[in-house]
Amino acid sequence: MITLTRSALATSIGTVEVEASERGVRSIRFLDTKDAIALPEANNVQLQECMQQLAAYFAGERRVFDSFALAIAATDFQQRVWDAAMEVAYGETATYGDIAKSIGAPDAARAVGSALNRNPLLLVVPCHRIVPASGGNGEFACGAWRKDWLLNFESAKG
Repeated sequence: MITLTRSALATSIGTVEVEASERGVRSIRFLDTKDAIALPEANNVQLQECMQQLAAYFAGERRVFDSFALAIAATDFQQRVWDAAMEVAYGETATYGDIAKSIGAPDAARAVGSALNRNPLLLVVPCHRIVPASGGNGEFACGAWRKDWLLNFESAKG
């Protein structure tokens, strides 16, 4: 039986909720509230480490997420896209086409966008750093305004 634990972090752009199992972090998502959510204390090392790193990220003290396991289900294509997105450095951007080329599927920019839209690990898999080649910041599953905020935050801290 898999035991899931959750925790939440209030940020200036909404509450971030993290869910983890014993195997690792399964999801990171924004909730449409800026209020802290009371959840029971999680006795999950992976979850606690992720929460500490997210708090440091929003404090401008962390640029890379590491040292906690990820436990997500993905197709091979999604995993390749998410892995490529994780290579885009803090404060940098890449286009959907750049990601498609990097995974050996140069004509799959739209499919890259679809895979990123299904990203269950926001921030850790930094899909907000992937932008359209035509300009602008593009869409974001949690709202384009959050994508704009994250890109501005990272460039200001870069």
